[in-house]
Amino acid sequence: MAILWQTQKQGINYEVRSAGRTRRLYTDGVFHSQYNHSRPVTGSVWDLLLLPVFFHPMNTVQRVLVLGVGGGAVINQINHFLSPPEIVGVELNATHLYIAKRFFAVRAKNLELIQANAITWLEQYGGEKFDIIIDDLFGEVDGEPSRAVAADRQWCQLLSRHLQPDGTLVMNFDTPRARQTSYWWQQRRSAEVIKRWRSSFELSTKLYSNSVGVWTGQESNNLSRRFKENLREFKALDQRRADCKLSFSLRKLTP
Repeated sequence: MAILWQTQKQGINYEVRSAGRTRRLYTDGVFHSQYNHSRPVTGSVWDLLLLPVFFHPMNTVQRVLVLGVGGGAVINQINHFLSPPEIVGVELNATHLYIAKRFFAVRAKNLELIQANAITWLEQYGGEKFDIIIDDLFGEVDGEPSRAVAADRQWCQLLSRHLQPDGTLVMNFDTPRARQTSYWWQQRRSAEVIKRWRSSFELSTKLYSNSVGVWTGQESNNLSRRFKENLREFKALDQRRADCKLSFSLRKLTP
């Protein structure tokens, strides 16, 4: 694996590495992003962040918010398959945004990248609500990736307030145990959760320990069927094909 670019800023080491046409971002040795424009299915955790958009009927997702851009892998994936009218990406680390633009080609007319603290930005945001919110806010603790914002009541309710009633919230956790400590899971039998969400799921892959929680206001009838049918609209996502690199497990979370 070749190092394409590296720098150190404020004691933090950044590296962009290449493996063939694949680009990878490492921050202090922690693997943050991977993308290959000729193979948009990564075979890793970023696929899990992409997949919930397919719970929605095709061509109905208008506005997507990505909190934690990193190298922008999931933004590139969403634009490759769906290209919704508007994507907003919020990232605290200015160097990550520079890398995303320069090395991962995260540039599109429908995209707005914002350098800001995601909590502060969302607290102050007064614009139109989003159809999809992807919370991928991660930092590093002792050389390992770790959620940067606790999925407590305040944060979960703040995310929900900026989501359309039939929208979908996607939250990345480093382990299933971490997901189970989240507010929405802890309150899964409460009137608030039952009223707000029509369905909830866990997405996972054997390659990583991550547990991606999905809470959606989409009508629950035939939701899994629609999800599968939407994936089959794309060769790269059709698991019936031998050359499909997509690998995931989808499990419905019940109260």
